[in-house]
Amino acid sequence: MALSGVEKLIAKAIHDYSLINESDRILIGASGGKDSAVLAWALSRRRKWNAGNFELRGVHISGDVPGGGVHGPALEALVSLYKTLDIPLEIVSIPIIGRLKPGKSMNCYWCATQRRGELISYTLSKGFNKIALGHHLDDILTTLLMNMVKKGETATMVPRMKYRKYPVEIIRPLALVQEESIRSFAGSMGWTAHTCTCDYGADRERKEFQRRMHCLCGNTEEGKRNLFRAMTNIREEYLPFP
Repeated sequence: MALSGVEKLIAKAIHDYSLINESDRILIGASGGKDSAVLAWALSRRRKWNAGNFELRGVHISGDVPGGGVHGPALEALVSLYKTLDIPLEIVSIPIIGRLKPGKSMNCYWCATQRRGELISYTLSKGFNKIALGHHLDDILTTLLMNMVKKGETATMVPRMKYRKYPVEIIRPLALVQEESIRSFAGSMGWTAHTCTCDYGADRERKEFQRRMHCLCGNTEEGKRNLFRAMTNIREEYLPFP
């Protein structure tokens, strides 16, 4: 099987971080965006051509936020994609606004936590052991920079994370793929990116930190990969450790 450049990086991440094992039951967070579309496509290919003995299912969490999630033709396109990939897809509807406590206002963080909580609940109830999310290299580096500047700590999304409270792992097979490569590949496949258009989803601060990250790396793939490698290439003798 010939691998595209994007697929090679996904395969490398799966190998380097031991993201997929035999008999895994993997739930894909199907947002309807380009990232999760490429993720689903790559995992479907791996299962088919690499004799992967693992199960895949997609779940799209739909809420009651106007403009949030995917609806109408966008939802039909998502269902069609998963049917083409031979991955079962389930649509789960939850009352995101309806769960707000009296006196609390709706915001992007609340929506995200409700969707993530529903993913975990679904994973546990159906016996899946891993959740695959579409976070890519740019997401990881942006989070790293935000934590360093705002919290004074070196921390970010990791390719593989095991919850302490639940028998579930989060895996991020796109961890080594930059966003521009994903955008280009999705475009070449004719996949339309569907993003949230609600009044609460404009995360301006995160977008500003992504812009800063691009400037810091010279907006080059090499610069991004060097920043990523810096997280594990620690020169303790040149750092002010207590």
